[in-house]
Amino acid sequence: MDLGLKEKVILVTGAGRGIGKAIATAFAAEGGFVVLTARNQQDLEQVVQEIQQRGGRAQAIAADVTNANEVQHLVQQTTAQVGTIHVLVNNVGGAEGFAPFEEISDEAWINTFELNVLSTVRLVRALLPAMKQERWGRIINISSEAGTQPDPFLPHYGAAKAAVTNLTKSLSRVYAKDGILVNTVSPGWTWTPLVEQIFTAQAKAQGVTLEEFQQTFLRESRPHLALRRACTPEEVASAVVFLASETASFITGTNLRVDGGSITSI
Repeated sequence: MDLGLKEKVILVTGAGRGIGKAIATAFAAEGGFVVLTARNQQDLEQVVQEIQQRGGRAQAIAADVTNANEVQHLVQQTTAQVGTIHVLVNNVGGAEGFAPFEEISDEAWINTFELNVLSTVRLVRALLPAMKQERWGRIINISSEAGTQPDPFLPHYGAAKAAVTNLTKSLSRVYAKDGILVNTVSPGWTWTPLVEQIFTAQAKAQGVTLEEFQQTFLRESRPHLALRRACTPEEVASAVVFLASETASFITGTNLRVDGGSITSI
């Protein structure tokens, strides 16, 4: 099936590893030209090399998207080198600190919102003029199941992701008339290299196998996860590519949950 993404330019943030890497790789496989950005240039270059070895087209531009000046420079450099950006995937995200509410500092709240929310705001604002001129654009914001079903130990992360989902709906209503579709993808528990690293270390500290630790996590922290396993980055990437494609041309303002049935509400 032709998804209509050949010759499109796609900008993916947080693309050096994990979900971002999978998203960039999936777009390249569909014939798009992918611009990958993250803070670590070395990680980005490795992904670009892997994409090119498979016959895809990609370019790495390191940037800190929590910095307004670097966002402007990223957009200007990308546009100058490869032309109009047609698809924006705001994948970068995370939380500063892992603690109960009363132990999270103001600085951690601010930094978490800078990373998840303001980076999205700034990139969308920078790319909107060109998308409006083209009368075609796709913006996919990566939220999280925590934005709908919050984790008690990451209140600042859940609140930030809820804001991303809310922002998506707002933007979708404003810019539909300009041919710009804006959607959210909300992954559940996803088996990224970072998660594997954390789980492996915790399993070792507890003197259990990785498989035993995973089963304990599922039982105690994800009893509502219907599929009883972690999502893969590639499964998230498939949803993102679909929403950017012409086959999803009548979908905007939606929150596509890739969570294995983890969210228990309708």
